[in-house]
Amino acid sequence: MKYTIIKKAIDKDLALFLLNYFLMKKQVLDTCLQHRYISPFEKMLGIYNDPQVPNTYSCYADIAMETLILKCQPIMEKTTKLKLYPAYTYARVYKKGDELKRHKDRFSCEISTTMNLGGDAWPIYLEPDHTKGFLKSDGGYHSEYTKGIKIDLKPGDMLVYRGCDLEHWRNKFKGNECVQVFLHYNNKKTKGAKQNMFDTRPHLGLPDWFKRND
Repeated sequence: MKYTIIKKAIDKDLALFLLNYFLMKKQVLDTCLQHRYISPFEKMLGIYNDPQVPNTYSCYADIAMETLILKCQPIMEKTTKLKLYPAYTYARVYKKGDELKRHKDRFSCEISTTMNLGGDAWPIYLEPDHTKGFLKSDGGYHSEYTKGIKIDLKPGDMLVYRGCDLEHWRNKFKGNECVQVFLHYNNKKTKGAKQNMFDTRPHLGLPDWFKRND
């Protein structure tokens, strides 16, 4: 399986609930930053300094999204015909002008998903031929710039793809707001998958500073 789309992976009501919840969480962080409230746990509310999409609200391992990764695991296993370990979640509120550069993902994103929670439509593109991109000797990334396959998702729909193998990207966003969540898993049969469970954290829901450094 290179990629597949799961229509209505969650129903519209749950997608809308998660959309409004995550937008409220962003509002809480914005207010805390405005009033210069500083806490060692501030990153648990989210960040704006993700280098992949700068100045855009995002959150690693939001607890509601980490609950969602477990809810979606049975349908993921049925669709992929794989037994999976959950790794981590990552959610963003994309804004006008944002762009997701062509890239491949790290080991924890072996079996990747992106789910549309709501907002303006914004397609994702995949390069289904994993031989089209490769790392250069200087560590940079080279790709044959094909147009790729355009995939549109409605709220509650989820794209499943091999994040480490398939190059993926989004062109510049022309809408105003789009909320997406990534759910990442590992194939239980992949070497090192068990040791990487929960993205090397003790359990789901914990921030990234709980990851092992070995």
